[in-house]
Amino acid sequence: MSSSSTATHTNHQVRLARRPEGSPRREDWSFTTEPAGEPADGGVLVQTLSLSLDPAMRGWMNEGKSYIPPVELGAVMRAGGIGRVVASRNSGFAAGDIVYGTLGVQEYCLVAQEEIKRSGLAKIDLRAGTIGQWLNVLGMPGMTAYFGLMDIGLPQAGETVVVSGAAGAVGQTVGQLAKIKGCRVVGIAGGAAKCDWVVKELGFDACIDYKAGPAAVRDGLKAHCPKGVDIYFDNVGGEILDAVLAKLARGARIIICGAISQYNNTAPVQGPKNYLSLLVNRARMQGMVVFDYADRYHVAIAEMAGYLKEGRMTSREDVVEGGVAAFPDALPKLFTGENFGKLVLKVAD
Repeated sequence: MSSSSTATHTNHQVRLARRPEGSPRREDWSFTTEPAGEPADGGVLVQTLSLSLDPAMRGWMNEGKSYIPPVELGAVMRAGGIGRVVASRNSGFAAGDIVYGTLGVQEYCLVAQEEIKRSGLAKIDLRAGTIGQWLNVLGMPGMTAYFGLMDIGLPQAGETVVVSGAAGAVGQTVGQLAKIKGCRVVGIAGGAAKCDWVVKELGFDACIDYKAGPAAVRDGLKAHCPKGVDIYFDNVGGEILDAVLAKLARGARIIICGAISQYNNTAPVQGPKNYLSLLVNRARMQGMVVFDYADRYHVAIAEMAGYLKEGRMTSREDVVEGGVAAFPDALPKLFTGENFGKLVLKVAD
């Protein structure tokens, strides 16, 4: 049981003002200020330190049925983050604890007892990784990479794995993990700098620059995957998915993690044209949502924290300063490819 005086804490928040059409713009957000409040019995008050900015946020802004209810108009924007407990009336948390959870785009998050499980609030150990790493390799992107590759991809040593969005948060971990498991790994990323980093720093066998011309992906797959693609971890969808479908090996597995190329479309999402390749090659394509694996996160965290410590895995974060006020300008970087590594918004020291 612990607390610090929270009467003086002012909470700045970013709320969803309207549902974006296309790429999110500043007018889609409203800014509010209110007292942080005091936790009731069983609750905790958390000060936000850093927030994870993820492509999935774009989907949460849309109305309609999905794997998670949309953010309601007028509500604080949903976001995972890391914070420090500043007041607690819950025996499981003490003031000073560093925690991960769905904190929202705000400076303080008041979590009632009945919301603790739903928000995924859990203590984290900064000896296992930095705050950036806990939002990246040891956070939601890392969990997505791990369970998508291991449970759906079922990698075998010697197989060829292709990863789109290879320099992004999920892609960088997928590729490194596939290498550790003995696979040949080919990344797809935008721009020479990202491709160089993916090969030289992350240790991928090759990386295709999709910005190098209209036939770059097709030609790159031909050159680097002569025996076909055994596993494709798809973060982008669209034309790149079609190009990979045309190069599948027999028995290939495709993990549908996301389709960032389609998120801001005002026209209907473009489906795969080459899907009959699944039939010809007896391949399968399966979607995955990371929350389904929540009861096993600890297994992946323990394994990957070991790789970080041993230097077998690295993680790169692109940290934006400026607190919650910087959120509207930071989020669109995900969709233009401006970010290099996992996009993180720093809210407080």
